[in-house]
Amino acid sequence: MHEYSIKNNIINSNPKGIKANIMIVGVGGQGSLLASKVIGTAAIKKGLDVKVSEVHGMSQRGGSVVTYVKMGDRVYSPLVEKGEADFIISFEKLEALRWAEYIAKDGTIIINDQHIDPMPVITGEKKYPLDVIEKISGMCDNTIVIDAFDIAKNLGNIKVVNIVLIGVYAKISGIEKEIWEEALRDVVNEKYLAINLKAFEEGYNY
Repeated sequence: MHEYSIKNNIINSNPKGIKANIMIVGVGGQGSLLASKVIGTAAIKKGLDVKVSEVHGMSQRGGSVVTYVKMGDRVYSPLVEKGEADFIISFEKLEALRWAEYIAKDGTIIINDQHIDPMPVITGEKKYPLDVIEKISGMCDNTIVIDAFDIAKNLGNIKVVNIVLIGVYAKISGIEKEIWEEALRDVVNEKYLAINLKAFEEGYNY
């Protein structure tokens, strides 16, 4: 597990008292680290204190990976306990179900409606659960489901699924759109910036 604070130039203050406990969940290789850096950078630019904690599972096998991002006027610990997550951003729907018990009573779960078989399913040891989205909706009243994979595929690069989902979160984050776009310019390699900005726009306007 790695913990760190993100530092960047502040281009705005925090007049609304924005604070959030966020969990980014998915499987290895889906870009959770980049997502956490973009979110953290946007929050810093808003004038917030930010701490990030990455927990790597068996990512080389497509195992579960979770990243915690906490923001507010003052953040002392990056970890999020069960029932404390204001937002869960899930890159795969079974991972959303796996971590759903961490969502706060009035929290929001943003789900990429994508099915990726975990290793126990691939080996035949277990079966992929049925009605995953329905089960999550029963645990969280505020559930947003988007086929981010299909959007990314239509844009020409399936690796921007994470940025599509960030766009969805950005719309309800309380942080201005221009700050998010500036964060993307700071974090994303210039070679891939154009498609990432398009992916963000798709998610933001979803």
